[in-house]
Amino acid sequence: MPVNPTYPGVYIEEIPSGVRSIRGVATSVAAFIGTFDRGPENEAVRVLSLSDFEREYGGLTRDSEASYAVQQFFLNGGSEAWIIRVGHPGEEDAIPALTAATAAIADLAGGTDLLDVVAGRQIRGEPARNPGDWGNFLRLEISHNSNAADATFNLGIKEVRVDGDRTSVVRQEVFRNLTMAPNTANNAVEVVNAGSLLVQLAVDDAFGTVDEEDLPEVTGTLGGDLAAALPALSAATAVTIGVNFGGAIPNIAPVAVDFDGAGTPASHAAFAAILQERLRATATDASVPVALRPYLSGIVVTLTGEGTTADPRRFHIQLGQGGRPLVPAAVLVFAGGDAGAFGLDTPTFEGPLQVEMGGGNNGGIVDADGVYLIPVASFTGNAGARTGLYALEDVDLFNILCIPDAPRIDTANNGALAVYSEALAYVTDRRAMMIVDIPETVTRIGQMETWLGENANLRSPNTAVYFPRTFNLDALNQNRPRSFASSGTIAGLWARTDASRGVWKAPAGTDARLRAVRDVVYAMTDSENGVLNPLGCNCLRQFPIYGSVCWGARTLDGADQIASDWKYVPVRRTTLFIEESLYRGTQWVVFEPNDEPLWAQIRLNVGAFMHDLFRQGAFQGTMPQDAYRVKCDAETTTQSDIDNGIVNIEVAFAPLKPAEFVILKIQQIARRADS
Repeated sequence: MPVNPTYPGVYIEEIPSGVRSIRGVATSVAAFIGTFDRGPENEAVRVLSLSDFEREYGGLTRDSEASYAVQQFFLNGGSEAWIIRVGHPGEEDAIPALTAATAAIADLAGGTDLLDVVAGRQIRGEPARNPGDWGNFLRLEISHNSNAADATFNLGIKEVRVDGDRTSVVRQEVFRNLTMAPNTANNAVEVVNAGSLLVQLAVDDAFGTVDEEDLPEVTGTLGGDLAAALPALSAATAVTIGVNFGGAIPNIAPVAVDFDGAGTPASHAAFAAILQERLRATATDASVPVALRPYLSGIVVTLTGEGTTADPRRFHIQLGQGGRPLVPAAVLVFAGGDAGAFGLDTPTFEGPLQVEMGGGNNGGIVDADGVYLIPVASFTGNAGARTGLYALEDVDLFNILCIPDAPRIDTANNGALAVYSEALAYVTDRRAMMIVDIPETVTRIGQMETWLGENANLRSPNTAVYFPRTFNLDALNQNRPRSFASSGTIAGLWARTDASRGVWKAPAGTDARLRAVRDVVYAMTDSENGVLNPLGCNCLRQFPIYGSVCWGARTLDGADQIASDWKYVPVRRTTLFIEESLYRGTQWVVFEPNDEPLWAQIRLNVGAFMHDLFRQGAFQGTMPQDAYRVKCDAETTTQSDIDNGIVNIEVAFAPLKPAEFVILKIQQIARRADS
């Protein structure tokens, strides 16, 4: 009611309905832990497509089973995954550590290091290392602005690909009008760190105090001091230009630059524009060597300096713009009678075309026997530091965990079992499932039986294993077939089945075809299938017409001898789905008055959620009372419970179980002959 009605009239009061709808959570969000070509280390990053994965983690990598598993997940119907990259810390066996590429940018005035650069990007406001040798292919280009009232500069960042003697740009970022002045809108460190996907900047610790007068050293060719007045330009102006590659490849002989009709420049900046235009126009001249044309056609000319006696203006000329071929060691060489008047005959700085980043290392990954040289601790991580497996603590929800690289970890000391054992405890706490992969050496029925015996500790309602591994076409080896772990393929199949039929449908049968799978490693018979199925091992089969299909839907707790309630994958996953949905959907109950009005609201909301699942066909029974039950009243919550602040909610349901065995009974009907 209104708190204090004061006048005669009508008052309006809004009364809550008591309906708090419960929304079902996602059921097929996958998490992959493994080694990748690039990406932040020990950070969980969400990817929503194969293109997202390729952009963030570099796509497929020969030594990474996890990269192929992620590809299979999306090809088989997955739509959301979290990726955690791990690597070798470089603390044992003299194996190189997983390190990020770095570079230093010098100060223009003193030549000391002004900026430190590291490959990586910001995640949630914190710099994240992006280790790996991919960062060694980053190039930095710096130019100064000629007309700015204050000291500003531009930073270009290029990721290049080298194919033999050909270099091309695959990704590029440009940040303009940057300043080193602290507490300003265009501060270089703040702008680049917030906007770049490739690098992070920091002022070098040894540089000292930074102010707006500090500028990074430019890249390219920096001319000498310019005269106060420039001479008139004409066809007779004798300036020629060539390219010196520093001995890497033959130099390009200088060619003449035509200034016919240019007249006298009104300013140094005007001449900079004229010089750039004429240099680019020279590229189309038939007399210009073919090797020089790509460099001239993309040239950029700017001015540097404040135009004072202490800091006279100079030309800054850069090659290779606009995606043209890049040669880091190349510098421009000018000659001719008038070159000195333009400050082009004796350049004070002949720097590299770009600053190259280096030092990035993928670490020691796989030895000659195919064993991962990455310690178990890199995968299991540290709960306090949220590394490895525990990086998933930053993830709100995931349902399926895959560690495809695990079977190759420290095989001599049961490294895979150690990783899977810790992961099993974690997924159980998070109400998720884990798909266990088998080693590449397990290729026969007897070997699989032995593996099941040696890994009996992994038998749990929250785990499932599939035999055999699959043959997929390896895009990095001319599409030749290669044996791969099946967890990514199965996780995608689970996601596809959830989307089309619901989590209560077994992800198996002739509809459960394995996409992008050419064959299975071992083609088993029905009798061999009958050996593994009672042991809780799901089989992947190859059938005519249907191709490769999943032919099993049991958890590792589903061995016949165990007689578990959680024998089947769909039953367990449906239960986890209901548990997680109700856990999230009943948070509002906490601290509510614990009496019949609350109990009635709980029955209403939980009952509505369960009835919606019943209508979708998630339970057995033709009537709601046969399919599910929700109870919350004085019988479930006694006065003692109320005194202790407890409300008990009982939810029961009749799960659908797959028709695993179809028995046809055929009988002849004996009939007497008509007389």
